[in-house]
Amino acid sequence: MAKVLTGKEVSSALWERLAPRIERLRAAGTAPCLAIVRVGERPDDLSYERTCTRQADLHGIAVRRFVLPADASQADLAAVIDEVNADNGIHGCLMFRPLPPSMDERALCDRLAAAKDIDGIGSASLAGVFADTGEGFPPATAQACLETLDFYGIPVEGKRVAVLGRSLVIGRPVAMMLLARNATVTLAHSRTEDAAAHTRGADIVVCATGRPRAYGPEYFVPGQVVLDVGINFDEAGELCGDVDFDAVEPLLGDDGAITPVPRGLGGVTTSVTMAHVVKAAERALATATA
Repeated sequence: MAKVLTGKEVSSALWERLAPRIERLRAAGTAPCLAIVRVGERPDDLSYERTCTRQADLHGIAVRRFVLPADASQADLAAVIDEVNADNGIHGCLMFRPLPPSMDERALCDRLAAAKDIDGIGSASLAGVFADTGEGFPPATAQACLETLDFYGIPVEGKRVAVLGRSLVIGRPVAMMLLARNATVTLAHSRTEDAAAHTRGADIVVCATGRPRAYGPEYFVPGQVVLDVGINFDEAGELCGDVDFDAVEPLLGDDGAITPVPRGLGGVTTSVTMAHVVKAAERALATATA
């Protein structure tokens, strides 16, 4: 049986490292603060908002909500982003996407100040990831993948990694972050011929296409590490990942490992988001006292 890489332990270790940093910030008169910007009442947005708020409340991070109706205009949302940018008491901003089709999502993402873009949605933040400058913040889900590999002692350097999915939310950023760790990365997508041939030849596979249970045993071989980023609902309304866990986990064998859905990368992503808020607060304090 493969090792199941649950996220609770990863998150707990991350919070242990964050706790003294939050205390130091508070002692210096800075309370880390997250702004949540939401348009409409999408159930998945509301669920993630509740999760983030619970985590923030538990660990001493303030949360401010900016909620707009589903029929809000681009100008309405732009005004909220400008308010967040101008408020020195807000250190990080999480803006839920996708935005309504009537809005120019790229322009609005780029409007958010890079210093507060704790989920890596703006072009400036993504440039930092792709150029490996260490500036800004990477998307939290991409960082969660690396945090999980590090916690479980899974080496990346010199390993072959296949990433399924090329979105700017996870696929491309995580590929660049793994490349920066000296992995050899193959980025496969919907137009890739025989994607299974690429995944079977990898040591680590990251599945991030948002297709419920799309990847079965034919995509994997024993001994691999599989990171399932997908958060989907199947036809029965059951939460599931991109990987057919029940079919794939036994195939990986004792030397393999896999993240489950749920109880996998989702919780780590939330913790990473909060870690980015703390780091943003530290940077703001350092700038203010320089």
